[in-house]
Amino acid sequence: MDSDLEDLEELLGHKFGHTDVLRRAVTHASAEPRAWNAYERLEFLGDRVLALVMAEHLLDRFPHEREGAIAKRHVGLVRREALAEVARQIGLGRFLIVSRGETEAGVRESETILSDAMEAVIGALYLDGGLGAAQRFILQCWNPLVEADLRPPQDAKTTLQEWVQARKIPLPTYETIGRDGPAHAPEFTVRVSVQGHGAQTGTGKSKRIAEQDAAGKMIAKLND
Repeated sequence: MDSDLEDLEELLGHKFGHTDVLRRAVTHASAEPRAWNAYERLEFLGDRVLALVMAEHLLDRFPHEREGAIAKRHVGLVRREALAEVARQIGLGRFLIVSRGETEAGVRESETILSDAMEAVIGALYLDGGLGAAQRFILQCWNPLVEADLRPPQDAKTTLQEWVQARKIPLPTYETIGRDGPAHAPEFTVRVSVQGHGAQTGTGKSKRIAEQDAAGKMIAKLND
């Protein structure tokens, strides 16, 4: 156990003075129900630390963008999908302390669990090493996501909404028409309808992603 935490410390770039803080951050309720409150508190803290660090970084990185564009970038970088992506990149799942049953159920690959644990680990970094330790880790792991798309962000749902508003058409309607796959890795199917222009369906690991996919397909259809 301690050797695993040492490996995780190396990945995080921080030697913990109080390793119990890090252990709490990666302990799932299935392994130790009494640790769940501590896990949630660290998750709560980590969410705020990530939001602060990314807000400051984006303001520095894009000094000429308006607040609205910065806000859209920020939302994308602190949402569940981004957290889970970073967690997968560092292999956080293998360090999670979970029951055998939950391991067999695939909890180590669950996007929700990985994102929650990633927030908890950031909270642990902040508590043990201060903002500097958390900031170093966040900037190292999130910077590739920041640099992946430097264009001013405009999500497909917003683009579609602006398209219909410009033509005095009622707003698009979204309907979840399917959910498949196991609980830890669901896939949603969503249909978007635009009055007078039919419907398109999209899929994704969350309703939000499926809605964006459907909206993107509708935009492509309308542009054709």
